[in-house]
Amino acid sequence: MRRRLLLSLPVLAPWAAAAAPAPVRAVASFSILADMVRQVGGGRVAVTSVVPPDGDAHGYQPRPADAKAAMAAGLAVVNGLGLDAWMERLTRAADFKGVLTVAAAGVTPRTVPGGTATDPHAWQDPRNAALYVRAIGEGLAAADPGSADIYRATASAYAAEILRTDAWIEAQFSAIAPSVRRIITTHDAFGYFGARYGIEFLAAQGLSTEAEPSARAIAALVAQIKREKIRAVFIENMTDPRLARMLMRETGAVLGGTVYSDALSGPKGPAATYLDMLRHNTGLFVAAMRG
Repeated sequence: MRRRLLLSLPVLAPWAAAAAPAPVRAVASFSILADMVRQVGGGRVAVTSVVPPDGDAHGYQPRPADAKAAMAAGLAVVNGLGLDAWMERLTRAADFKGVLTVAAAGVTPRTVPGGTATDPHAWQDPRNAALYVRAIGEGLAAADPGSADIYRATASAYAAEILRTDAWIEAQFSAIAPSVRRIITTHDAFGYFGARYGIEFLAAQGLSTEAEPSARAIAALVAQIKREKIRAVFIENMTDPRLARMLMRETGAVLGGTVYSDALSGPKGPAATYLDMLRHNTGLFVAAMRG
C-alpha cells in the first residue's frame, strides 16, 4: 500500500520546487519613463505609470490609488528638472521605502533662450534618453541587487538602440534645407529636439501646459507664421487642441497631425513606446518641411 502511494506521487522537475521570484514593483511619474523602465526591466519588473498614456504630467494631482501604488513599490522613477515635483511629494506622503531614481540627474539642462527657466523635456534629445536609461538601470540594480548585472546589460543595449535611432533621425533632417526647418506646436516641449537636429520650434504656450498664452504672444506667433510661410501646425496628444486650430484659422497653415511630446499613446496608437514616439514625430515633421 505504501509502495503504491509513493509511486502515485508526481515526479517534480528540479526547478519546480523553487517559485519564480516576484517582479520588482516600480512606479514612474509618466508614460515615457514607464516605458523605459519596462524596456530595461523586462519581465523582472511590474511598472505603474502614475500619469497614464495621453495624460499631462504638468501639474498632475495625484489620487489615492497613486499613493497606494507608491507605497507598494520598490522603485520610483521621476524625471526631475522641475517637471514632476508632485511625484516626489507623493512618495514622501506614501512613506515610500524603496529606491528613488531621478532619470535626468546626468543631463545638462537646457534653459529657455533669453530666460532662466529650465526646460524639463530632456528626453526629446535621444542622447539624454540614453542617460535616462542608464540611470534607470542603476535604480533597478539597487532595488534588486541579485539581478543587477542583467539590468545594467539591458540598459546598455537599450541605450545603444536609442542612439541608433538618433543617428537615423539626424539623417532624415540632414537632407532638408535649414531655412525650412521650422515647426509650430502647442506648447514649448521640443526645445531639446530642435537643438539636437537644427530645427526651430515655435509655440504660443510656454514650457508648461499650465501657463496660458497671452494675446500678445499669440499675435506675435501668428505674424511670424505668416511672414515666414510656415506650413503646418501640430497638435500634441496631451494638450487642448483649440489653440492649434485657432492658429490654423488665423494663418492658413494646415494641420500637420498629432505629435507626442510629454506622453505616449495607448498600446494601439502610433507612439506606444519611446522609440515609436521618436519615429512617428520625425516622420510627421519631415513631411511638413517637405511640403
